[in-house]
Amino acid sequence: MHMDQLKAIFLDNHNWERFKKKHKKKIRPIVIREVEKFLHCGDLSNGFRVFKCEACPNVQRFPIRCKGKFCPTCAVGEAQKWAEVQANDMYHTMHRHVILTIDEGLRPIFAHHQYRETLLKGLMDEAAKVVTNCFRKQEAGAIVALHTFGSKLEFNPHVHLLVTMGGITKDGKWEEYNFLPFVKLRKVWQTVVLKLIRRTLSQRAKAKVQPLLQAAFKNNPDGFYIHAPNQSRTDVKATLSYIGRYMKRGPIALHRIKMYDGELVAFAYQDKRDGEWKIEELSVEDFIGRLIRHIPDDQFKMIRHYGIYSRRTKKVMKKVVEHFQKEIKRLLINAQKIIKGKKWREQIKETFDRDPLECSECGNYLEFRGIAVRKNGSLEVAYANDKEAHQYIRREIDKIESRAYKVKKKEATREAIKEYGFSWDALAKAIERKQHSIYLPEV
Repeated sequence: MHMDQLKAIFLDNHNWERFKKKHKKKIRPIVIREVEKFLHCGDLSNGFRVFKCEACPNVQRFPIRCKGKFCPTCAVGEAQKWAEVQANDMYHTMHRHVILTIDEGLRPIFAHHQYRETLLKGLMDEAAKVVTNCFRKQEAGAIVALHTFGSKLEFNPHVHLLVTMGGITKDGKWEEYNFLPFVKLRKVWQTVVLKLIRRTLSQRAKAKVQPLLQAAFKNNPDGFYIHAPNQSRTDVKATLSYIGRYMKRGPIALHRIKMYDGELVAFAYQDKRDGEWKIEELSVEDFIGRLIRHIPDDQFKMIRHYGIYSRRTKKVMKKVVEHFQKEIKRLLINAQKIIKGKKWREQIKETFDRDPLECSECGNYLEFRGIAVRKNGSLEVAYANDKEAHQYIRREIDKIESRAYKVKKKEATREAIKEYGFSWDALAKAIERKQHSIYLPEV
């Protein structure tokens, strides 16, 4: 199952348009924008790069990608780059992966559009505070990622933390700390989540969800579940690769989608209760609904840094341990030098197992000649390395814009016929005679 097939699920039989029309009052604006970006990702009308073979006349155009939050292809690229972690220095110490969950009955509260953003950010803040508070004498660090999805694409908000097992003491030295009191943590985590909900919701909303809060407390006598695999002293490169691969992934990997027949979508999921892989079947409408609910709100950060990994304290902490590093093994590791963002060519090689800059005709190298970008609603030549390249790109732009105009005119004409009842032939002839400057007929 490739991205084009995922697009087909949205575009076939106008599934996405029908979904929008049916649920338009419930869909967040950011969801529509991100899905539309995904559906047009790879379209040359959004911009393209031009490469020409150095040995033969072959010319290739590569579309500029959308870099959207919902696009599986672009999400892979972003995960590989892992820009946010590269901007931070990581400490060469033992890290532990901790997962904090909430009661299933509380999930609808976090999904409510009015409180969603505040509650989800609060969930991340409280998770970092609960875990790092275990370090009494050291200032620890945590990279926190929010996941809102479960294996069946249900709304299941939970928090992943990568925590330094140790921290910086008041006298500027590094001290390791290998113990986390999980029995206590579970009860503390349960308490702070319930308090978070109570202080965020309005009085009227709290009265409605009070039975859910009471049930969550009663059904979890040991506190909410916390998972923490045994820590390991992995090198920093492996740690960063893990974060990029797992913490930034989307709600479903494309290879999990097994079937689409026009009405139903079937995908594989791993049942956490028995570890077996099973198949879930959903209607197209339900499948789209489950996917898009995990698109984050505009400007919402799904990954945050706390403690000594916080951007606010990073520079100060680096100065504190600067003299300490001269005496012992280097403590601060520059992530940007260790993990370099993979370039477009490398990403294509890994994803499609082919070199995009190898000429398909003769096998020689394709040379970059220029780029066209969409600016202020129209395609423009952003760069061309010579006059010939500029002329070629300009011709391609004219072709693309001409095609887009014809498609737009045809769609608008169909809408006019549908709304006003004009015959196709009569309206088409009127347009050919240029009797109307717009597509809709005068009424």
